[in-house]
Amino acid sequence: MQEITSFDEWQEMLDQSTQFLLYVKTENCSVCEGLYPQVAALESEYPFPFYRVNATAVPEIAGQLALFTAPVVLLFHDKKELARFARIVPMNDLKKRMEELVRWGNVEND
Repeated sequence: MQEITSFDEWQEMLDQSTQFLLYVKTENCSVCEGLYPQVAALESEYPFPFYRVNATAVPEIAGQLALFTAPVVLLFHDKKELARFARIVPMNDLKKRMEELVRWGNVEND
């Protein structure tokens, strides 16, 4: 999972990526640390990139995305948020939405 370390990096990635997953964490968040390996393990199963950001280090992202808790998993398609999972992330629901994202990408590529 690639790390986003600045707001400019976030803007550039948002402009360049058609589809992606964004994992948002904060400092000293035990739930964030526990969920991260589960989400990261999915990266090899999907054709779009996974990114992570520490909202404590890049607070502008939290402001722009209206994030009020952590962890948050966001799925994006064409610069728009497709799905949001905050704090409690049911892995089956996340996988279902990720499959939808794959199908959306395949429709556009046909």
